Amino acid sequence: MWRLANHVRQYAWGSTTEIPRLLGIEPNGHPQAELWLGAHPSAPSTIASGGTEPIGLDAMIASDPVTTLGTEVARSFNKRLPFLLKFLAVAQPLSLQAHPDKERAQAGFAAEEAAGIPIDAPHRNYRDPNHKPELVMALGEFEALCGFRSPAASAADLAGLTTPLAQALHADLTAADPSAALRSAMTRLLTLPADQRATLVTETAEELAERATAPSRHLRAVLDLAERYPGDPGAIAALLLNHVVLSPGQALFLPAGNVHAYLHGVAVEVMATSDNVLRAGLTTKHVDPEELLKVLDYSMLPIPYVEPVVRDGLIEYRPDIDDFALIVAEPREKAVWLPEGPAIALVVEGAVELHAPSGGNLALARGESAFLSARTGPVLASGQGRIIIATVAQQPAATTADHHDHTTRWSSVHPTLDPVNPR
Repeated sequence: MWRLANHVRQYAWGSTTEIPRLLGIEPNGHPQAELWLGAHPSAPSTIASGGTEPIGLDAMIASDPVTTLGTEVARSFNKRLPFLLKFLAVAQPLSLQAHPDKERAQAGFAAEEAAGIPIDAPHRNYRDPNHKPELVMALGEFEALCGFRSPAASAADLAGLTTPLAQALHADLTAADPSAALRSAMTRLLTLPADQRATLVTETAEELAERATAPSRHLRAVLDLAERYPGDPGAIAALLLNHVVLSPGQALFLPAGNVHAYLHGVAVEVMATSDNVLRAGLTTKHVDPEELLKVLDYSMLPIPYVEPVVRDGLIEYRPDIDDFALIVAEPREKAVWLPEGPAIALVVEGAVELHAPSGGNLALARGESAFLSARTGPVLASGQGRIIIATVAQQPAATTADHHDHTTRWSSVHPTLDPVNPR
């Protein structure tokens, strides 16, 4: 087990208070958007190693991938930690965006490398050759746009509007094939002539606002985006998406091609280790509509909630992806066994102590975190707190017999700790 020091990313949409509150430090007045926990090369967590200079988690893993990741994970994920954990503090809407699948990411990365585009160039689309599926779990009320809703519902919101853009979109959205309807509407919005774009979008947003006598929360979000980003087609595109308000503990899984935007709230997010983002708008950053339109999934699907499974004192979110799973542990009256590493644990409430039967304890307060290597083995968490754990989905879950064996061995060493025993 290694205590981690993590990077804070200061993006304009971030909260000035939420990450400082998590870390127990004074706000500096600047937006702080994301706390990164992982081994992504652009902002790896660091660990203290035997009193020497801190070393990046990516470098530590590279020095001994089998010991840190385990044989199977090292083999399956090219000797790299396959997930990245983030704490998100969203005070203003993020860009409307989607992420590529692995095949497109590899091709796009290779093409941009061959073109000699610097990896940190603002106009670069592909900063690594990996896909970026994501799972986001709300820590408070969390508002988002996620995936395409019924084109008929979007057409109903545009019905009766007289602006040229509204009428053209209404015609697109009433096509017989829902996927074709959504593709036509998004393509129209993201390829508006540059010299007409601002006028077309602004007049449509203004007429939407005039007609909205009792706007839904979704429509209020669309109008808010139009006010924040005047003339930006992404605001009207938001009308085509599902509007979602997550309660604490609710989660969404966003696979490749899912168009989405986070609007407000605090959450944790786990994803494949990638920084590939294709943006549709609602941002001052690089936007590449042509590339984005190629990666979008135009299917009309249910909102992709992830239902947790409660097992052995843990709340587990396991989407259909090999790279990661998200686990919540809440040791209170009883200590709980955490999933075996490789894993990253972040305390978001209270304080806990991690105990490895193989030796070693680690006390973590709110905002502190640790990397659990594969060699650490089973770890018992005690105290009064809440821990978020990112781990690898393909890791075999410990069986009831395993837990009983760990508990028996642990009780002989620490008889004062009472672990949760599986039934």
